[in-house]
Amino acid sequence: MTWRLLLTVLVVANVASALAVVHARHQHRQLFVQATRLEKARDELNIEFGRLQLEQATWAESNRIDQVARDRLGMKFPEGAEIVVIRP
Repeated sequence: MTWRLLLTVLVVANVASALAVVHARHQHRQLFVQATRLEKARDELNIEFGRLQLEQATWAESNRIDQVARDRLGMKFPEGAEIVVIRP
């Protein structure tokens, strides 16, 4: 009787252990897929960030600002006679 009980307990423990291994492997696979997706998203965001930095540098160039001020706003540098110096 005790051998039968011991054998039953060992079989149940073995099945429980096998189920735990299956669950752990399944969870590992899910986490690996999620990590891969997140790495891909990170890489895409890094590429986008670099592109935006380049775009910002292009828009902020002083010669570009000068050109836009001349073309779109009709601005120009003042002549010597147009400059007024105000002193306190």
